[in-house]
Amino acid sequence: MAEPQHDFWGTLSVVALAIVGVATLAVIVSNNSDTTKVISATGSAFSNALGVALSPVTGSSTTGSSFPIQ
Repeated sequence: MAEPQHDFWGTLSVVALAIVGVATLAVIVSNNSDTTKVISATGSAFSNALGVALSPVTGSSTTGSSFPIQ
């Protein structure tokens, strides 16, 4: 029998993946979406999250944002 905490994280992962999948499909199918900006914002978000995660090791500051300005 699985542990309750393991079930929680597994369920959370499935829900997050489903949301990302539906959002990706909507961007690809929609005529009104600006796919280039969406991909750029996603890359910036990942880069910022990685910088925050590594900041205790690298000693860098985590202020500011590299999200594209519209």
